[in-house]
This record gives sequence, C-alpha cells and structure tokens, in this order.
Amino acid sequence: MMMLQHGSTQLLCLTASSGVPLFTRGASKQLPFSVIGSLNGVHMFGAGQGVELSCCETEGGGKVVWRVFQDSVMLIAVSGGGGQGGAGGSKAEEVRLQRLLENVWSCMVLVLGQDELTEVRNVERLKRDLRSCFTLVDQLLEDRQEGILGNLTHCVDSLLPANPAVLQGAVDGFAQAAESEFGCLLVRGRVASATEKWWRLAPQEVVLLSALMRTLSASGSASCDYPVFLPKGSPTVAHRLLRFQLLPGADVCVLCGPTPSLHKAESELVGSFWTPLVETLRDCLASGEQCLPGSVALRPDVLAVLLINRETRRSVSTAHPLGDPPLPSKARCWELLRLFYVFSTTHYFTQEETPSASPEERAPRGHNEDFVLGFSHQPLQCYLVTDECKSFGLQTPQHQLFLLVPPSVPSFALRALATQTLSDIVAATGF
Repeated sequence: MMMLQHGSTQLLCLTASSGVPLFTRGASKQLPFSVIGSLNGVHMFGAGQGVELSCCETEGGGKVVWRVFQDSVMLIAVSGGGGQGGAGGSKAEEVRLQRLLENVWSCMVLVLGQDELTEVRNVERLKRDLRSCFTLVDQLLEDRQEGILGNLTHCVDSLLPANPAVLQGAVDGFAQAAESEFGCLLVRGRVASATEKWWRLAPQEVVLLSALMRTLSASGSASCDYPVFLPKGSPTVAHRLLRFQLLPGADVCVLCGPTPSLHKAESELVGSFWTPLVETLRDCLASGEQCLPGSVALRPDVLAVLLINRETRRSVSTAHPLGDPPLPSKARCWELLRLFYVFSTTHYFTQEETPSASPEERAPRGHNEDFVLGFSHQPLQCYLVTDECKSFGLQTPQHQLFLLVPPSVPSFALRALATQTLSDIVAATGF
C-alpha cells in the first residue's frame, strides 16, 4: 500500500453500500483511487465473511481505521504514522483516529442533518452539500489548537472566569431576550459561561458547537445565522445558531427558533447586554490561555495540567513550559498531555460514555489492556516517567486529573503534588 507522509492523516468518506467516494480530506498527497478501492473492498470482503474490520497497522507503522455509520456512510482514516511519540504512541494514534471518525460523522449530521446522510437519493447532490462541512472537518483533522482537547476527551473545554456570576447573568438574560434557553459565551475557543439548558446538551454536541463557533469566528464575520442539527438531541430538525463577535476572541451564541431575526438580535440585544461588560470580557481574554482565575496559583514546577469533571463532562487545561527556550516547548507540552491522557484512559482509568451515547460510540474498541480487564478493582492513580517529563494521573468519583512536571521532580512527590493541585483548583473555583 502507498504510504502517507509521517504524521499526516487522510480521511475518506464513501457510501457504505456501493463504495462511491463522497470526499477526501487531509494530507497534501492523496491516496490513489486504486488504494481507496482496496480499502473499501477489504472491509466489504470481511463483512461478507461475518468479520468486522475496524483497525489495522501497516508495515511502516501507519494506521487504517474503518467505521460505518447508520449503514449509510463509511469513514476511513489513514495515518502515515510517526506523528506521535512517547508512551502508548500506537494506541494513542488508534484512539485519535477512532475519535476523529466519530467527530466527523457528528459534524456531518450537525451541518446537513441525519436524513440527508441516511436517505441518499442523489449522490452528486450529496457530494456538493458535503462541501459545507469541509472547513469544520479540516479543523477536526488538524486538531492541533493549543488548549483544545475536547475532540479527544469528549469533554467540554472550559474557561473559569474570575467573575462567573456577572457573565452568567448576561448569558441568561441575552438568551432569554433572544427567545432561547440555549446560550453560550466562548472565550478563546473555550466555554466561559452558558445557560443551564446548554449544559444539558450532550457533551459531544457542545464540543462540536464550540468547534463550529471557532470556525465561524475564524472566517472573520462579525455575526451569522447558521442552521444546525443536534446529532443526539435533534438530528433531523434544524435549529438556528445565532453567533455574534463581542471582541476578537470572544463570541456569544444562542440556539433559537424562527425569531428573532439576526438584524434585530444584533442591533437591539447585543449592545444592551454586552457593552457594559467589555472590561470583564477583556479580563477573560487576558487569562484565556491559563483558563483559570488568578485565585488559583499552580506550583511553578507544573508543566501542564488537565482536569476533568466526570459528572458534568467539562474540562479545564493549561500548559506552562519552563526554561528559556522552554523544553519541552508549549506545543510539545500539549502533545504530551494528550498522549498521557490516552495512556491513562486505555491502561487504567475509564472513559465514561454519556447516557445519550449512540451505538456507534458504545461499540467496543478493544483499547483496554487485557491485564486491566482481569482485575476486579478500578485503579485510582498512575504515573509515567519519560526522558521529557514525569506524569501523574489521579481519579476520584468526581474528577480525573492529569499532571505533567519536569523530570527533576522526585517521583515520590508526584502524588502529593497532584493531590494538592486538584485541591487548589476545586477549592478556588468549585469546579
């Protein structure tokens, strides 16, 4: 098989019944049509023999992952390998590709609706319609935005503002004035505040809506009226997503019905609710990279931390590389944090599925180690030592914490450091 370049990923979308290519995204050099046909053919052959082919590894260390959704669309992810180093790199790549296929399918439903994908009457028209998904799909493929881990964790990337009550009141009031119960404030790509009903959406829906908001914001438009379907809550009936840029990097949105019009919401509501809070928004933007309020003082030897609330499926994360120049770099700290998260959740901890998880999401993926499956108890702590850093994972009934520190920190001090970090964040923010 022709291999992709190391670190590159290509996504293939085909009709499940006939194998007609719908689109290809990612990788500067696309796979030949003959290879695409072979990938589809080997999957169809296995299905004819009663075998479900889900993943394989190439001789060059690459990965191929297949997934069929709603017996209608087949998605194939092909990775060139070599893109992720460190512990559990091969398994991490498989998990990343599996998550990618789930997210891409949900993205397609979000933009087009489930009926357009499962009741295909005209393949050429579907190909044209799918182009509206490309910008969001490309963002999911790149998946390198610092501080954005929701595509992997399926937890909502959040920012904890210093004045949450003020922002909460503004979001609630703005949503109510827009005749909606679903409102959200996004700061630097993270949810800073949202209405109660917004948090009741499936976590993956909130993750994808946040990704869509980042895509719309990057387009440079100050406002937009965008139809969306909710992959879990409303896959066949569209809602209107009204999005407004308050400041560069700060956006507010609501999910609503036919009213109000975009012009009315922009001219009558945005200014009245958000102009008095411009300085508060600027403060949020200033602390956006840390995503924690100033009342939280992390230890100076913390390289990166990811904290997940298991009950709300929300997460906060931050990276603080040390040294000049920093080693590891900030981008590498985020990559190491992703790798350690996958290592921990595939070896020791659990990735809880939401009650509304679809059969595709609940499908067994075989990521857990056999020796872990043989234990009757659930591990609560784990650590990993590499040349670049030391990592410690901590799991409680309500939280999961993933911590990275320099190699110079003694291993015996990792547990105390992780426990203190968790306590400091929760005590200061109530997260």
